[in-house]
Amino acid sequence: MFEIGEKVVCINDTFEPFHRALYRELPVKGKIYTVRESSLGRLKTGAANPGTSFRLLLEELSNDLDPYMEEAIAEELGFRSDRFAPLTEIEEEAEEKMVNAIGHQLTFSGKS
Repeated sequence: MFEIGEKVVCINDTFEPFHRALYRELPVKGKIYTVRESSLGRLKTGAANPGTSFRLLLEELSNDLDPYMEEAIAEELGFRSDRFAPLTEIEEEAEEKMVNAIGHQLTFSGKS
């Protein structure tokens, strides 16, 4: 999965009102973050059957402890890893789009 110190970019910043009220800080789509911690976590906060996912904590964001965990084992509220992509993937996609756009401009202007 993601390594501590790895740069990631948020690809999904859609949160339900419940989560917007629960978190102090949320990631923003397109913004770059640094992984502070990666561990197993729950898919759905407060759900009867929460499922499991990889949970990320980010250097740039800080939140309160999960209120749905017992105090002795409570962890900071984190984010599902599928909300992020490695920065290298995004950089490669952007580079490919730029090359395609430049190629299209050269062809359109009659230059090759």
